Amino acid sequence: MPTNGKPESKMEIPGGLWLRCDSCGEILYRKTLEQNLFICSRCSYHFRISAKKYIEIVLDPNSFEEYDQNLVAGNPLEFPNYADKFGEAQKKTGYQEGFIYGRGMVNKQPIIFGVMDFAFMGGSMGSVVGEKVARSIRKARFEKIPLIIFATSGGARMQEGIFSLMQMAKTSAELALLAQDQIPYIVIVTNPTMAGVMASYASLGDIIISEPKALLGFAGARVIEGTIGEKLPDGFQTAEFLQKHGFIDVVVPRKFLKQTLSNIIEITWSKNRQAEEKLDASAYEVQ
Repeated sequence: MPTNGKPESKMEIPGGLWLRCDSCGEILYRKTLEQNLFICSRCSYHFRISAKKYIEIVLDPNSFEEYDQNLVAGNPLEFPNYADKFGEAQKKTGYQEGFIYGRGMVNKQPIIFGVMDFAFMGGSMGSVVGEKVARSIRKARFEKIPLIIFATSGGARMQEGIFSLMQMAKTSAELALLAQDQIPYIVIVTNPTMAGVMASYASLGDIIISEPKALLGFAGARVIEGTIGEKLPDGFQTAEFLQKHGFIDVVVPRKFLKQTLSNIIEITWSKNRQAEEKLDASAYEVQ
């Protein structure tokens, strides 16, 4: 049975040499776990990893060029202690915000790449996260290359109130324009992806991929059960359940993500572009 992946459920041995799997309880040697892309060798549970780790796993070495690195949020509602918590998140992760995006390559194929980090205030979507997601979409439209986003989030950033919720509509509208231009958008949802992020750009991909056993949804299971007064099915809101019911296109283990994405880009974009170029060139041939 998959767990909710809460940080407190993980026991870290002094010195950080050993980690306990959140799912099966197996004690794992950290270096071996790193070599296995933070996947449990016993039960295949996928540990949470950082945004930078996804960049290392998915993109070609040294191909990532980050954009808008220093774009940061203010405190529009003057929410108490928000500045302190925001500063702590920056110090903890080394990022200015919870979403990183830029230009990169997947097996030499150019893409716009964005990735969220749950360690930054629970992957919450504030005004700057939404703005950077919107800019990544516009960049893909401008450069006419596919967009790939890795999503993970607990939902909207409550400290920014309506400014956070507005990002759902903004990012969705930008994706509608991307779709009009017929540029592929591939989203990878990871554990967990919930609430406002799941209800906007994380569920609007042309192709939606998930890592195994990821927790996905809008409201939590207990909230839903309390609202409808019924017991939910076993495995409800897991990636495998949602794939079975048609919401997720494919569940892909982390170690196969790069090749899977490369194949999708090749099929949906590169071959089509090559065909269009040949068609355009034939128009100038002397008959």
